[in-house]
Amino acid sequence: MSKALEGKIALVTGASRGIGAAVAKSLAAKGAHVIALARTTGGLEELDDEIQKLGGQATLVPADIRKFDDLDRMGQALYERFRKLDILVGNAGQLGALSPIPHVDQKTWDEVMQVNVTANYRLIRSLDLLLRNADAARAVFISSGAAHKSTAYWGPYAVSKAALETLVRTYASEVTTTNIKVNLFNPGPIRTRMRARAMPGEDPITLTPPETVAEAIVELCLPSVSQNGQLYDFPKKKWLSYQPPA
Repeated sequence: MSKALEGKIALVTGASRGIGAAVAKSLAAKGAHVIALARTTGGLEELDDEIQKLGGQATLVPADIRKFDDLDRMGQALYERFRKLDILVGNAGQLGALSPIPHVDQKTWDEVMQVNVTANYRLIRSLDLLLRNADAARAVFISSGAAHKSTAYWGPYAVSKAALETLVRTYASEVTTTNIKVNLFNPGPIRTRMRARAMPGEDPITLTPPETVAEAIVELCLPSVSQNGQLYDFPKKKWLSYQPPA
C-alpha cells in the first residue's frame, strides 16, 4: 500500500469504533502517525493493536471531548511533541434523542451541542497553530444530510450539524491565505452503532461499511486536495456547492 502520508501527524476524534476507527486505520496504513482520541479505552487499545499489525504507529488519547480544557492541554502537549498537525478529522458525534423538540430535555440538547459543535470549535481553537505549522494541513469534519433536511424528530442532531457546517465554513474562510484546507464530509447511511440506534429496523447488511467511507475521507486529507470550505457528499460521490437561500 502506498505510504502517501509518511511523516504526517493525524488526529482523529471518535476513533474507538465505526467511521473514526476505520479512518484511523486507513491513515496509519498510508504512513501517518495517528493520534486517536475517544472515551473508550478498550476500543482505543484494540485500535492500537490493529494499527500495529498494519505496521503503523498511534498515540492513544482516552478523553471525553466534552471536557474542553483537556482539549487545550492536548493541543499544548502535541505542540511540545510534534510542533505541527498535518491532518485533523473531526468525527466524534452524538445522536441525542429522536423526539419532538418540545419533548427534548435540556441535558440532552446540551450534550449534543457540546459534542457536535462546541468540541469542534475548541479543537479548532486548540489546534489552529499546529495546523498552520504544517506544510499542507487538511481538516475534515463529519457532517450529515440531516443538516439540510429539517426532518421531524431529528431536532438536536440536525441543528447541531447545521451549526457545525457554518462553523467549519467560517473557519475555512479565515484560512484561505494559509496552507490549511478545511472541508466537510457527508457519509450518508453507514453501518455504525449510531445508525442502528436511529434506525433499529434497518438491515445493517444493506448499508455501506465504515471501511469504505473511510477511504473517501482519507482522500480529502491528502496534500493534493485544493477544495476549501466545501462539502463532499459520499452518496452522490461529488463535491456540493453551498447556495444562498432563494
